[in-house]
Formats: sequence, structure tokens, C-alpha cells
Amino acid sequence: MTAPLRVANVSGFYGDRHSAMREMLEGGEVDVLTGDYLAELTMLILGRQKAEDASAGYARTFLSQLEECLGTALERGVRVVSNAGGLNPQGLAAAVSELGARLGLQVEVATVSGDDLLPRVGDLTARGLLRGGDRAPGDRDVVDALTANAYLGCRGIVRALEAGADVVVTGRVTDASLVVGPAAWHHGWGRDDWGTADLDALAGATVAGHVLECGAQATGGNFSFFAELLDADPAALDRIGFPLAEIAADGSSVITKHAGTGGAVTVETVTEQLLYELTGTSYGGPDVVTRFDSLRLRQAGPDRVEISGARGVPAGAHLKVAVNRLGGFRNSMTLPLTGLDVEQKAALLRRQLAPALEGVEEVRVALARTDSPDAPVQEEAAALLHITVKDRDRRKVGKGFTVPVIELGLASIPGFHATSAPPSPSPYGVYTAAWVPAAEVPQIVGLPDGTTETLPSPAAPAGTPLVPAAAEAPAWSDSGPTRRVPLGLVAGARSGDKGGAATLGVYARSDDGFAWLAAFLTPDRLRALLPEAADLPVTRELLPGLRALLFQLPGLLGDGVAAGTRFDPQAKAVGEWLRSRAVDVPVDLLPPEVGA
Repeated sequence: MTAPLRVANVSGFYGDRHSAMREMLEGGEVDVLTGDYLAELTMLILGRQKAEDASAGYARTFLSQLEECLGTALERGVRVVSNAGGLNPQGLAAAVSELGARLGLQVEVATVSGDDLLPRVGDLTARGLLRGGDRAPGDRDVVDALTANAYLGCRGIVRALEAGADVVVTGRVTDASLVVGPAAWHHGWGRDDWGTADLDALAGATVAGHVLECGAQATGGNFSFFAELLDADPAALDRIGFPLAEIAADGSSVITKHAGTGGAVTVETVTEQLLYELTGTSYGGPDVVTRFDSLRLRQAGPDRVEISGARGVPAGAHLKVAVNRLGGFRNSMTLPLTGLDVEQKAALLRRQLAPALEGVEEVRVALARTDSPDAPVQEEAAALLHITVKDRDRRKVGKGFTVPVIELGLASIPGFHATSAPPSPSPYGVYTAAWVPAAEVPQIVGLPDGTTETLPSPAAPAGTPLVPAAAEAPAWSDSGPTRRVPLGLVAGARSGDKGGAATLGVYARSDDGFAWLAAFLTPDRLRALLPEAADLPVTRELLPGLRALLFQLPGLLGDGVAAGTRFDPQAKAVGEWLRSRAVDVPVDLLPPEVGA
């Protein structure tokens, strides 16, 4: 049996900590460095860049990170696998080769592509093979696409590593597959029959990849109970270390971090990352469908969490496709409303601006009551009136919007002023998830020797069950005293976005807490606690092994982050909003210092 593979993460998004690659390489033993640079919004940004410059379209920060680390990685035999290639993996690979030559290093570079479907959008749509969610093919999302990329699995990465690549640069390979690929290569999974063999091992590696993909978010970053870590060590989160996974031959893993780095790896920090942007207990992917309802977590030592119990079934016959188009132009202004009569001031401004905003495609006016009575600081005495406009006509949201606002400067509410000078409109994008038969998307591997290989997608076996039986909620019958406190005293949460839907995972800190939480936090109760979701078709699933509830809030984010006008367009803080809401909690579940 092969030894566990130590896979480290060095990037959770395009713009993450630049020094992470060097820190992970020099901080301890690793076998593979992986980095995720591609989010839904990132693909739109890269698409706009490539439309202006055909040589662009990849994450340039990866190249500058590698400049500091390439020599050390080659000397230590550490492989580097990243989807930083974005829309132009060949361009980035050429730049890596040039970097090696400039540094006097012999570096073997491979690429994985085939995900870019933009040149084929018309043909695939005409044949009825590219379908945008529940919309008819041929709608504006598909016809006006700026980018269209299928989510590839790990098979191309495996082939590139088998061919001796030191650096593997990919296009839109899924975040988790960046980890699954090296694990499958190292342990030899699926060499005889990729479609059906080693499914549980592939599922386990997918889970490890899901934990690693967002970098320090698994090691104490964005952690619900961060204050407890600071109580134990005030400097614990000053510079959080990035995570790594020790992946065993059976797919189980231990999540950890380098010794001496900040943050923490606990069952709860790992639980939160497992819940992040999860859309169901069956985690669909191009390599395997992973059952998250069977996972088990165990604290295996300081900063070491063991994950086991993953179960997998063969991947489906379709691949998800991220389609981005330019939707139009967006602009916004914020007007502080200071002191008394805030509601009347907002109402007057709405009436005064109504004629100027008439005919604009989308207008959002939101009053944020950030004001406090008898405030000793002026900013604390002000509420904020946010006005956001969107239209395909740039002029309507340019001076057609800002001039009427400024013209009210001496003819409106007392204390009228804006938080900034009149801004210029900016283009916004619209994201749509589409689907295409996997058989239509072979992976193209550019090998280090300059040749290419085409790897067809394996067909999914017919009749494979993809949906597990719904878990039953544990019984809760306690009728003891309660206290009205913030939900966050007894529950953690992690929220995020998937297109226009918000995802929200909520977990309890004990078995009794989970029994109460499952009985208490129903979809209807969630709608009541989060009124912005009152009219949404909220769904809930249970993950007993994580003591967690998984909610989907479709429509909360409109057309997605690139087009969003909501205060928190990626739903990053929806979980914290929920945790701040006051509810009646059984006293027996409260921390001793609160329940006493």
C-alpha cells in the first residue's frame, strides 16, 4: 500500500495571499502544491481580459508566485497543479517555460484543456446539447456568452503527472479535482476501469479537495467561533496557515497545517468548510458523486482532523458549464441620512428621484438603519440610503442617474450629502449554469514533450442511484426552560453563493444541540429569521455526521455576484446574520457562563 500523499493548498481565490506558495513549500514536507484561482466571477474577469488581449486570460499572480518557488519545488521533487490557466492554459504554460529558462531551470510543463466551449456554443445549442438550467436553449445567456466553460475532472491531471510533468496548468478543472488528480496518480486509482473502480477512494479525495480548495478558510479563517481561539491565544489568527491533506490509499484523509503557523484545525473548522457552498448531500462532480451524509470527522491530535466514511457513485452523464455574458451597466450612490426623521428623509428622496429613475431597467433603493440615537460620533448618527441602477444603456445609469441625484444638493433633505463623488457606470456580467453531455467534452492534455493526447469522458453506468435516502432528524422532546439569546451561542454557520442561490450550512456543537437545532430550524423558521428569504423556496437537508443542516436559498442573489445589487452579493455573511438573530434556546444547551 502506498504512503499517504501530502497535498497542500496555496490559493483559495485569485488574489489570495501571495506568499502562501513559498510558506507551504518551505514550512514542512509536502508532495504536491495545488492552487484554486477560478470562481464564477473570476471567469468573467478573465473573459473580459482575453476579449481585449488574446494573450491574456490566465491568473498572472500564479506566475509571480512560482518565480519565488520554482527552483525549490524542482529541487525537492514537489509537483505543482493549478487551474490558474483559466481561459488560456497554453499561454500560462508557455510563460512558465519561459520563466524556467530565465531562471536556468529545466521544468516539465503540461496543460489540461478542452473545457472552453465558447467556439462551440452555437453548434451545441442548435443540437439541443447545451441547456441553461430550466431555461430554453438559445436564450440570451447562451447566445451572448462571453465565456462558456465545462467543469472538467481529474483525468487529464493524472495523465500529465504520469508523463512526468513538474507543473500542470489547467483550464476550468473543478476545485476538488485539483486534489483528486494527484491522489489518483499517486495511489493508482482507476487505472483498470476509471468509470467504476475505487469510487469511495475518489469520493474521499474529493472531500479532501473540497476542504483544501478555499485555503485558510479550513484552518480558522472566517470561523464562527473565532473569538474562542483568540481567548486562548490573542495572536492565533494574526497570520493563519494554509491547509494540507494527508490522503491515504483508501481515500480517507487527515487535514492539518504546518507546525508553528497560525489558525487552528479542529472538527468545527473543517465542518464549516465542508458545508461551504454545498448544494446537497450528494456532491456532484465530474470524477464521482460523493455522499456527504456518510462522513465522519475525528480530532486525531492537535491541528489534525481525520475524515473518513466518504461514499461514492459514478459521475453522471452531464458536465456543468459556467456561462457568463455581459448584462449591461451598473452604477450606485449612497446618501447618508443623519439624525432625526430618517424614514421621512428616505421617503422624500425616493419621491424626488422617481422621475429620473423611471425607465431604468432595474432600480434598487435600500435603507440601512446604521444610525444610533444620541450618537457621540456623526457617522454613528447616520443611516445609509443605497441607490443602485442597472441598464443595458450606459447613458441611463451614467449622468442620466448621477446628475439628478447631485441636483438635489440644495433642494432636498437637511444634511444632504453623498459618500463619494458621482461614479461612472461599470459593466456587469450575468452567470448561468448550463449542462452538456460529458461525451461532448474530451480532455486535451498537452504533454511535456510537446505532444497532445485526447482523453474521452467515460460513460456513466445506467441505473446508478445518485440521491441518498433523506436522513431523519434525531428526536427532541425537552420541554425545560429557555432563554432568548443569539442563535450563534449554540450554532456555527458558513454561507456562500452558487449563481443566484445562497447556500447556508448550520451546525450544532453537541448531539443534544443537533437534536434541538433540527427540530427548531425548519425552512419556515429560517424564512422568519431571515425576512429577505420570506418568499423563496427554501429547502433543507440533514447531515447527521456533521451535526449540520444544509439550506438552499434560490433567488436570494438574483443573477449572481457579477450582476448583484444586494448588500452582500455573495452571501458570505448570511450565516453570521442568522447567528445574530435572537431565538429561544433551551438553557441546558447554553454555555455555562450564559446559562447560569
